[in-house]
Amino acid sequence: MADINVDISLLPEEVRRKLAELNLELSEGDITQKGFDKKRSKLLAPFNVQQPPQDTGPSAPSPQTAAQRKAHRRLTREDNRYHSDSSSDDDSIFGEDVSRDFNRGGRFRDSGASSSSFSDAGASPHHQGGRGERPHSAAYAIPGNTSRQALADVLQSSRHCPRHQGKVSAKIQQLLNTLKRPKRKPLKDYFVEEDDALEAPQPDPNAPKPEGSTLTPVPGEQLVVPSGLPRNLEAALQRYGSSTYKANAVTVLDQNGKPSINLTYGKLLSRTHKIAYTMLHKVGQKGEGGIKPGDRVALVYPNNDPISFSCGFYGCLLAGVVPVPVEVPSSRRDAGGQGIGFLLGSLNVQWALTSEACHKGMGKSSNGDVANFKGWPKLSWFITDHLSKPPKDWHPPPKQSEDCPAYVEYTQSKEGSTVGVKVTRSAMLCHCQTLTVASNYTEGEVMVCVLDFKRDVGLWHGILCSVFNGMHVIFIPYSLMKIDPASWMKMITKYKASVGIVKSRDMHWGLLAQKDHKDVNFSSLRLLLVADGANPWSLTSCDAFLNAFQSKGLKSEAICPYASSSEALTVSIRRPGKTSASKTGRGILSMQGLSHGVVRVDSENSLTSLTLQDCGQVMPGAVMVVIKIDGPPVLCKTDEVGELCVCSGYAGTGYWGLQGITSNTFQVQPLHGDGRSAGDKMYVRTGLLGFLGPGGLVFVCGSKEGLMSVSGRRHNTDDIIATVLAVEPMKFIYRGRIAVFSIPVLKDERIVIIAEQRPDCTEEESFQWMSRVLQAVDSIHQVGVYCLALVPPNYLPKTPLGGIHLHETKKKFLDGSLHPANVLMCPHTCVTNLPKPREHRPDVTPSAVHVGNIVQGARMAWAQGRELSISDEDSDSARKHQFLTEILRWRSQTTPDHNLYTLLNSKIQGKWPYQVQAQLTMTCSQLHKRAERIGSMLMEKGKLNTGDHVALIYHPGIELVAAFYGCLYVGCVPVTIRPPHPQNISTTLPTVKMIVDVSKASAILTSSIVLKLLRLKESTGIVETKAWPTILDTDDLPKKKLAAIYRAPTPEMICYLDFSVSTTGMLAGVKMSHAAATALCRSIKLQCEFYPSRDVALCLDPYCGLGFGLWCLTSIYSGHHSILIAPSEVETNPAVWHTAVSNYKVRDTFCSYGVMELCTRGLGTSTATLKARGVNLSCVRTCCVIAEERPRIHLTTSFTKLFANLGLSPRAVSTSFGCRVNLGMCLQGASCPDPTTVYVDLRALRNDRVTLVEKGSPHSLCVMESGKLLPGVKVVIANPDTKGQCADSHLGEIWVHSPHNATGYYTIYGDESLHADHFDSHLATGDARLSYARTGFLGFVRRTELTQSDGERHDAIFVVGALDETVMLRGMRYHPIDIENTVSRSHRKICECAVFTWTNLLVVVVELEGNENEALDLVPLVTNVVLEDHYLIVGVVVVVDPGIIPINSRGEKQRMHLRDGFLADQLDPIYVAYNM
Repeated sequence: MADINVDISLLPEEVRRKLAELNLELSEGDITQKGFDKKRSKLLAPFNVQQPPQDTGPSAPSPQTAAQRKAHRRLTREDNRYHSDSSSDDDSIFGEDVSRDFNRGGRFRDSGASSSSFSDAGASPHHQGGRGERPHSAAYAIPGNTSRQALADVLQSSRHCPRHQGKVSAKIQQLLNTLKRPKRKPLKDYFVEEDDALEAPQPDPNAPKPEGSTLTPVPGEQLVVPSGLPRNLEAALQRYGSSTYKANAVTVLDQNGKPSINLTYGKLLSRTHKIAYTMLHKVGQKGEGGIKPGDRVALVYPNNDPISFSCGFYGCLLAGVVPVPVEVPSSRRDAGGQGIGFLLGSLNVQWALTSEACHKGMGKSSNGDVANFKGWPKLSWFITDHLSKPPKDWHPPPKQSEDCPAYVEYTQSKEGSTVGVKVTRSAMLCHCQTLTVASNYTEGEVMVCVLDFKRDVGLWHGILCSVFNGMHVIFIPYSLMKIDPASWMKMITKYKASVGIVKSRDMHWGLLAQKDHKDVNFSSLRLLLVADGANPWSLTSCDAFLNAFQSKGLKSEAICPYASSSEALTVSIRRPGKTSASKTGRGILSMQGLSHGVVRVDSENSLTSLTLQDCGQVMPGAVMVVIKIDGPPVLCKTDEVGELCVCSGYAGTGYWGLQGITSNTFQVQPLHGDGRSAGDKMYVRTGLLGFLGPGGLVFVCGSKEGLMSVSGRRHNTDDIIATVLAVEPMKFIYRGRIAVFSIPVLKDERIVIIAEQRPDCTEEESFQWMSRVLQAVDSIHQVGVYCLALVPPNYLPKTPLGGIHLHETKKKFLDGSLHPANVLMCPHTCVTNLPKPREHRPDVTPSAVHVGNIVQGARMAWAQGRELSISDEDSDSARKHQFLTEILRWRSQTTPDHNLYTLLNSKIQGKWPYQVQAQLTMTCSQLHKRAERIGSMLMEKGKLNTGDHVALIYHPGIELVAAFYGCLYVGCVPVTIRPPHPQNISTTLPTVKMIVDVSKASAILTSSIVLKLLRLKESTGIVETKAWPTILDTDDLPKKKLAAIYRAPTPEMICYLDFSVSTTGMLAGVKMSHAAATALCRSIKLQCEFYPSRDVALCLDPYCGLGFGLWCLTSIYSGHHSILIAPSEVETNPAVWHTAVSNYKVRDTFCSYGVMELCTRGLGTSTATLKARGVNLSCVRTCCVIAEERPRIHLTTSFTKLFANLGLSPRAVSTSFGCRVNLGMCLQGASCPDPTTVYVDLRALRNDRVTLVEKGSPHSLCVMESGKLLPGVKVVIANPDTKGQCADSHLGEIWVHSPHNATGYYTIYGDESLHADHFDSHLATGDARLSYARTGFLGFVRRTELTQSDGERHDAIFVVGALDETVMLRGMRYHPIDIENTVSRSHRKICECAVFTWTNLLVVVVELEGNENEALDLVPLVTNVVLEDHYLIVGVVVVVDPGIIPINSRGEKQRMHLRDGFLADQLDPIYVAYNM
């Protein structure tokens, strides 16, 4: 193919981006060479400039060929491409000739030879056997992201440039600046990217589709305003207040149900004028800001005082002030108060109108003023009672523009935030005229209203339309309805009312008050407005009410369902008495079809059908359309369910101060399917879902607020509530006290049902009812319920009128503060979009993987500490000794008075500077002599022979060290054992006995304190005294000296046994030879630079692992002074360790995680006190945590930050790592690089892959390096199943080769044959000659930018977790600590957590640090968070008291012990939830 000569730098940015993507595809094998050439030629063809060909020499390939060859180079992984890990290997990236030519300055220079950052030292740079000679090339290190989109441009633009460093650098910098693009996802190596599999389920292809034609806008009849109506509301008030001033305007029933409180139109007009005058002229005279026309004021009146509210509302209208009716703030459980306060603040409300009685009932501050309510702005209060008359010559101010806001009505968005809808003066007047025409209101009619008069239908009809038409309204307070639910029916009968305004709830309650039915007469009633008639399930109440009272004069056409919206106000109303509008309709529809958004007729008796009644026709003067629920406002088809939108002169004009969401709600312009506009009119979204039936009838089947989209289907909360009510509602739960909502979990909505149960309902009955509800919802709606919870009676958050505050309920549920009494979770049936389980490929051999790694250029995962050689040692003559006993004897002769050990207790004595009290000190000579006397006791009293095992049971101290060397002096093998805990003998003593038995100890060395513990009555009841071997008390020693100190024939003989119980509950003892013990000490000495002049503080347990080595071995070998602090002393006084380190100016200190946690918790508020006492930690060079686990980054970080005030350097705190097969593999040394921290992708980690990500990335896990490898230690990462060596991008088992490896298991309690190859394993691929020990821990190796003391780049080893602790679920490997960290963050009351598996179910045990009624709050939160973060379904959630989860002395959770306790029913849980 002919070359295309194009200057890439001059191409448009879009073309350059496509070229870069094309090169990337070629390099990753996503496209063939032929396809690459074809696509590239097509891209560059429009820009091609033909030039005569240039001869580049017979031996040099064309630049195009060079670029193509380089594009074939494989990278190790995507993360290496984006992380700058420069190589430090000595291998040159050039061949010899190429390098020589480069150094001489060849004619051509290829600036694009490197397409990655060469982070993989194992990559093979020499590609031999190519046809023709390789082009001369040099690699330029581009910092940061050296992605290959820069490659093509640099190759093309600099191919023929003369050597000019500045120009090339500028070119590279230009490319880096202009070709930035988002990072591509990593290669899908052996596992599926879980996020792709988690996409929301696709719609069912077999789902019904709408088949009708596109709906056109449907207009209502023309609005013809009767000529006799007032011109506005102020004129109406003036007219009726003057002409019919004695006629009643408002009547309110008192608590006895008597209509004793009345307001005439004359009084209404008089009080209105008083309020308007006082507001404008007298308010604000005491220094507060006044009220001017256009200001917003809050109307704060109780629900039983519509008279004061009416006066205040119309007083504001007369004064030109904008009223904002709100609920009375309360300290009770009325929810939503803070949202209303936020709304008032955004409206800049400074004054509130209220009645005298209401003002007295509010909470007061110490100076008598109304207390500030939470979330509310500071308000001045204006009492509207007992005001003086305005002057006779005073007239209300002139009316403002008709476009000015008349009032603001509060409402709540779907998200729960409180917003204010603006209604202009013209809209208010138009609304009154429209409702008057639609409802056929006339002067003097009597209306009975049960609704809230401050907003919605109650305000529009009961306050506005009633005055506009001079009607008499009888208000029934909600508090009275609870006492006498038939009171509204009695008032209709008494006053012969023609209009009633109720909700279906009031009709249902009225049906239940059967004793009052005989006196009811509805013959005068022409209009019974059902305000929630848009709710599909109001039909049941309407039919039942009609059947019950048709004989009492109730006419069927009088029942008029009403559809309303806070934004569009009245949507539709069924209008009786008019021939053209008297059509009523019903439809029996398929709920299955409605869930897919289409209208389909169903059979009448079907369980899955929904019977809808119409809500009348489009309002006079209005136009209605139906648009799609999601996406752009496209018109629906005639048989499609969508959102109803109204264009009218009376709708709201916007949300106050929220222009963004205002345009989306109040300024909707419908579109055709092809994107064309469907007209010039602007519509308002109503939030109601439905369709338009025959004759323009409006059918509503739900609301956007109650819409739940689950697995591509839509369900409405009202439908679910109706199904729940059908399952024996009156027996177990309260009708009307049910909350249904959805929560997002795992990229889909999940249905939650919460109901208030009756107090006499037992737990068993509750669960039976809950099970029936689940079955009913599943069979009727074909959808699963994620969570069903029952709460105690009267417990759910309430609205001021007694309904359930849904948003507050949802918030409490998600916050874990709802406190349910019963919970049933069903994640197994609901969550169907989990990623597919990982499939393991047993046919992939380790050799195939190894070849694949080589082809990809992957670096094999291995690392090693610096080599041990005799020249590493100093001139100290101790190097001549191979045994620790000889070293101790030599030190006792050469430096007899040198202090080896100081034991401190928790007492701090004296005044400043404070000193820690030394309990005991021991020099070399004293330790040697005491060890000799203990050895003499073993020979004389114990009658022991060489090679016998001796159990050492001591509290942490110097006596343990002396006993250890006493055993070695006579050739016995010591076994250190933790003594039983005095407060927990029943649990700890059996472990002591087990180790004594398993180690086959012939005698026990102990102190008198421990001996008393073993002989307590409680102890002998567990282990009889006779069952112990010979017990020797070292507090009573003979004074005889040993004749001679035993010397083992070879260093490979056993020095001591190291026993430890793993977190899985397995007791394992390893054999440590004399050579291994000495080699361990030597490595630690070299790593930490220990010398006799050093002071080292130890605050850890001395019974096993590296802790034992530091406590008993290293001081003898290195001669440094060890300051010993038992962890129990830190429990008594958390400051003792820090004070000791400061007193002795210690440079190196070692502790356990348990000690670090004690200090963090115990000294959290005491750092200032410690500083005042002179504690200074700036001397600390190394503060190392001794552990056999993944570093606890959160704890070490907290520790560092807390004590930075005392001078502790962040770089000083580090971790170590040891295990059973090698007690000390990693330890932060004196001259080691700083600890490295990386962030890995948790999803990749589950698939045994290591993908580095940026800090803060989703699903990222922070992992810290587990210290630096000790000298002489070499590790490799191997596949635990195939034994093949892994690349550094894989997670595998850590294998170790070291002179201080343990020589084998002495025994493994419970399984004698466990992993016989643990200490002599060989790699299946890689260096198969070397013998390794398998640690049983998973980890990975990463090469860093740091430089070691020997000049080499540092390889960091990261421990992820124990292999036998991992949980295999759904084919993936989970580490319990990751799930536990996630669970612990889900609720503030969780103080500890542990997970394990039981019959393939994930069991989560959480400790609750709170009241028992909070236990069930944790169940849904734990289930949610584990699903979200780990894609796992929790099978069982167990809530227990604090302290139940067993934790060993090293601070590690004993998960298998916990599992055994769970299976044996020994946990005494607060609650156990079995998720269905």
